[in-house]
Amino acid sequence: FRSLIMGLDEHGQICTGKRRFEVDGGRRVGVTTDERQLFRILELENRELRRANEVLKTASAFFAVELDDPRR
Repeated sequence: FRSLIMGLDEHGQICTGKRRFEVDGGRRVGVTTDERQLFRILELENRELRRANEVLKTASAFFAVELDDPRR
């Protein structure tokens, strides 16, 4: 019980919450909560942009074929 108060889990390891608190407070090296959230946002945005790029490539190929059609 005493180790839990000191921020240790049952195996004597520093609890994740305490570790995160120390990183966010600048007392420990690591990725802060804000940075982690920004990474998630950027990953989602990157995924969305890649999908949009694929759609544009497909549309571009489609219209290129349409413009090259000699029947027009």
